[in-house]
Amino acid sequence: MEPIAISVNAAAKALGVGRSSIYVLLKSGRLEAIKIGRRTLLTTVSIKRLAQANQSP
Repeated sequence: MEPIAISVNAAAKALGVGRSSIYVLLKSGRLEAIKIGRRTLLTTVSIKRLAQANQSP
């Protein structure tokens, strides 16, 4: 079963960017997050959407 959301660190590693870049993408609305307690988790759907939108043709 694929996870619905992953941590900021895992998303940064998957996308090959730094944590600060993830927070910039969150603030700009290009990534969606879920807050559970103090944790910020990124939806895998929004990560895939970002990756597909930035693919070279």
